[in-house]
Amino acid sequence: MKKLKQLFAYILWTIVSIVLGITYMRIVLGANNIPKEGLGYLAHMFYNWGLFHVGVIIGLVIMLLFILLDVFYLKKKLKNKGKLISIQFGALMIITAFVVLVHYLLEKVIDVI
Repeated sequence: MKKLKQLFAYILWTIVSIVLGITYMRIVLGANNIPKEGLGYLAHMFYNWGLFHVGVIIGLVIMLLFILLDVFYLKKKLKNKGKLISIQFGALMIITAFVVLVHYLLEKVIDVI
């Protein structure tokens, strides 16, 4: 039963991570001002495809880093369940900021090259 509860908790953290990844891609890509008619429809679909698929990949990277941190460090250091969730959420936000920073820096390096 404990393993099932842990699995359910990680599924919820995965959903939160994917939402954070898609939200970050929405910020990076900006608003979708492409018309939905004619040839603009194809560009509109590419925008949505990029928003969702790349956002999910970034969310999965965030999730992988978070679960590794949680399993190997947070669970062993913190035994108090009340503060564990707030510390986990803070760690998720810090990992998200780290992934955003790495993505931004890689984008700038690629632009220079």
